[in-house]
Amino acid sequence: MTDRITVAGQGQRCPDCGTWAPVEAGFVTWCEACGWNVDPGAPDPAPGRIEAMRRELARRYGERLVADLGPRPHRDAASVVAYVLALLVHGVTVGLLVAGVLLAVLGWGVGLLPVVGLLLVVLAVVLRPRFAALPEDAVVLRRPDAPALFALVDEVAAVAGTTGVDAVVVDADANASVGSYGVRHRRVLHIGLGVWEVLTPQQRVALLGHELGHFAHGDLRHGAVVARALHSLALWHYFLTPAHDGDLMQRATNWMLAGPRWAVLGLLRLLDLLTLRAAQRAEYLADGTAARAGSTAAATGLLDRLLIVPSVELALRRESVVAHSRGGSAARRDAAHGLWERVAARIASVPEREYERLRRVSALRGHSADSTHPPTHLRRQRVEADEQWEATVRCDAERAGLIAAELASARERTAHLVIRDGVA
Repeated sequence: MTDRITVAGQGQRCPDCGTWAPVEAGFVTWCEACGWNVDPGAPDPAPGRIEAMRRELARRYGERLVADLGPRPHRDAASVVAYVLALLVHGVTVGLLVAGVLLAVLGWGVGLLPVVGLLLVVLAVVLRPRFAALPEDAVVLRRPDAPALFALVDEVAAVAGTTGVDAVVVDADANASVGSYGVRHRRVLHIGLGVWEVLTPQQRVALLGHELGHFAHGDLRHGAVVARALHSLALWHYFLTPAHDGDLMQRATNWMLAGPRWAVLGLLRLLDLLTLRAAQRAEYLADGTAARAGSTAAATGLLDRLLIVPSVELALRRESVVAHSRGGSAARRDAAHGLWERVAARIASVPEREYERLRRVSALRGHSADSTHPPTHLRRQRVEADEQWEATVRCDAERAGLIAAELASARERTAHLVIRDGVA
């Protein structure tokens, strides 16, 4: 970076402390000495009530845990209470269904009881916990489709102390995750090309280590019972949210639903409180797995890449807008060709000075990957302070080439979707 500044010969004096501040075209000019202009952008938009609550809890627990990440009890009191509470949440849905069926059957011919019963059955069906399904608008890979990729996943899973996955979902998201699908809770790994394509091979190993680490570190929120209960409570809160600018009847309905709405929000907050500490611990432990699998340098590099996810999403949207402005299907096909290479090259051109600025902004704003993750700067701090690891799993050029060949059709299809529809 020093060489490019010297060659460019561009810079200015900091208006606050007079220190020389390099100027790099396309990046924020800021002062490393006093922090002038380090965060010129507006803060993130204010989140909703539930999102804001979770972000505050994530920040609070993240700060506590980074200083004290002792061994996790096999089954602590909070986990037991959370599990019982989750079962009670599911019991409400079952109770609605049973009561509805009984009213509809036994109350037949007795006034409006059958109608009330049918309404309760419909309500139970609407509020039931859902089993996740594989998406229809993304590429789904099985073991025969991508043997090299699944072999890498299996090798990283062994380092994490768990097993591999049954399917890999590939789409354009600048994110990655693990989960389950179907009644049998088969394991699935979600790879978003928006993040995968801007990582080095070893950073991809670290990414897999982090995600597969969730299967190994007792994260209650990845378990079927608690995860479905959290989803059900969020769904209930959505249905109970008052409608605005309604007539007198709507206002009366809003008033009658206020009690249940606050009760649901209270249950959701309680379940968050009971599970978030374990979830935060699991994130830090998953970062440790990322370092063991891919190396400490790869894990810290991965966390840095999380800071530029908005830049990746912006680059993808810009590609889509430019292609549509040129008009015609031929222009869109041309734009899809080489899309991921262009985005990767753009991110690779980001100088280290910009990453340092983003790390400082992360600390100021408490940036996190989402509302359940600890702040990113604390995660990076923990990885750097922990034992320094060399790569346990290596992804050399040959292996990376085999995996790239297996993902080629998915990359092409996803690029066309990005150009056609943009990104969310």
